[in-house]
Amino acid sequence: MDMRSGGQRHLAGQRSAAVPVTFSGMPGLFEPAGTEARGVAVLFVSPWGLEELCTHKFWRVLAEQLADAGIASLRFDLPGTGDALDLDDPAIGVQAWLDAIVKAAAELRRLSGCDRIAILSQGLGGLLSLHVAERVEGLEGLACLGPVISGRAYLRELQIWSRVVDEGLGLREEDRIRDQVSIAGFRMPDAIAADIKKLVVPTLQAPPAAHVLLVHRPDRPAEAELGQALTAAGAVVTLRDYVGYDAFVSNPLISVLPLEVAEDILRWVTGLPAASGSRSSSPAPLAPAAALVGLGFLETPVRFGANDRLFGVLCEPQGPRSGATALILGTAYDRSTGWGGCGVELARKLAQAGIASLRFDAANVGDSPPVPGVPTQVLYHEAQLVDVIAALDFLETRALLPAVVSGRCSGSYLAFRSAVADRRIHGLVAANPYAFLWDKRVDVDAILHGGPRQLHEYRERMFQLATVKRLIKGQIDIRAAGINVLKSVGRRLGRHLLPVLRLLPGSGDAHRWIMKAFRDLAERKAPFELIYSEQDIGLIHFSEYFGKSGGGLARFPNVRLTMLADTDHNLTPPAARQVFFEAVKSVARKAPAN
Repeated sequence: MDMRSGGQRHLAGQRSAAVPVTFSGMPGLFEPAGTEARGVAVLFVSPWGLEELCTHKFWRVLAEQLADAGIASLRFDLPGTGDALDLDDPAIGVQAWLDAIVKAAAELRRLSGCDRIAILSQGLGGLLSLHVAERVEGLEGLACLGPVISGRAYLRELQIWSRVVDEGLGLREEDRIRDQVSIAGFRMPDAIAADIKKLVVPTLQAPPAAHVLLVHRPDRPAEAELGQALTAAGAVVTLRDYVGYDAFVSNPLISVLPLEVAEDILRWVTGLPAASGSRSSSPAPLAPAAALVGLGFLETPVRFGANDRLFGVLCEPQGPRSGATALILGTAYDRSTGWGGCGVELARKLAQAGIASLRFDAANVGDSPPVPGVPTQVLYHEAQLVDVIAALDFLETRALLPAVVSGRCSGSYLAFRSAVADRRIHGLVAANPYAFLWDKRVDVDAILHGGPRQLHEYRERMFQLATVKRLIKGQIDIRAAGINVLKSVGRRLGRHLLPVLRLLPGSGDAHRWIMKAFRDLAERKAPFELIYSEQDIGLIHFSEYFGKSGGGLARFPNVRLTMLADTDHNLTPPAARQVFFEAVKSVARKAPAN
């Protein structure tokens, strides 16, 4: 594969990423109508936290489908979420979010040239939209997907969900956030949480919009009752079941997009009365997005690559720049903001230390559309290397080379492969890589859905009271767990047999490639910070090549191994994030001057 030419070559049929915009201190993505524009545009109002992380790619897919049907749209991040700046005054509470929706609606009307808009919301975004509907000028329709009915009940459910996530991550009790509403490392400002606790669906003296689509969860009768109340208030209500909700919002890594629901939404939007007409005025000219100015940093949302196919955020220091530019690679299907906002946090801390960075979504992840001809499952695929090359090409046009690269899990794999492939990368930080070279015979989906834990984890959990109770209730797949134990035993056996197996024809190809890659990086004197959580599954692969304690790394003086105790694969605890930040800062400052 010609990696250097792949970054910018023309790709037939390649869709561009949406147009980045900024307004009122918020970033947004405007998707112009792809065909003759209709008379209605759609504003996306997102849920919060982990649910937003799961929903984000779905919003992009829907926006593209709407554009193909002649409908423009705007998706944006509420203040203090995603890529938006932090709240100017957190004490304002939820009013800041309500005001932001009104401002976003006005921006959509300006950008699209449509005086009629529809709001498409999910979860908490639905409750916020119901409260703000009367303030939104030209509201043609309101779609609520799995809307929150009671803020108090929502926060209570969020607390339970948060504990489930923490347990799944294996976080210690002292590393769990207990003094604030949170989930998966996302923290909700106290004043906003206090306001949301008081929120319920407003009394409906009049319909919030003439037309309402309510996609409700059958096991939540209060949502169906909302439909009845909307009908009684005079709205034309379309009810649909939320098919596939649980598989959609449980985990961004294996989230299954509810495509049946997407069809319902597209049918409803295109059936709105205003959709049969044309837009009322000419859309505003699209200019490059202005930078958002934060505390010690400037952030500019950008598009780059062939046909502007990739979306990212360039974060630069307000003062003098030092060191190399950090490429912050995403993990799995998380948007570039990262798990618990770790990508945003890292970029802004680096900028405050004088280091520029680019965080971006690889193709078919988050806000970057897929590449024609590339499989839907892009993780560990060679095509992701081309995305990194495109990012380096973009940095080169901005005179922001040299670069260093960082990532976690699948992002760390991509960081390693990219550093080996492109000499413009002068160093790397890799946290918890599952492997250094992916065996193409291994099914990525099978690993994602049923990857084995470390053997000792099964042994310890087998005797935990909670595990016994789950076994009794049939909540643990004994057969699958047993197979995973056998896999782990097999890998341990394989480590002892590895010296013999490598003598067999063809069996040592991976080992030879990995050793050569490490030698190449050492010869280039590229600093390599390799970080593992102490019990991470990736250590099984690591020990096959470098020994359980990493003694084999002694041959590579450019590599420094750091083992983190009491942290999870995602580096959720703040202390683990700080170690990662210090590593990226150190590697960036070791790079040669531009």
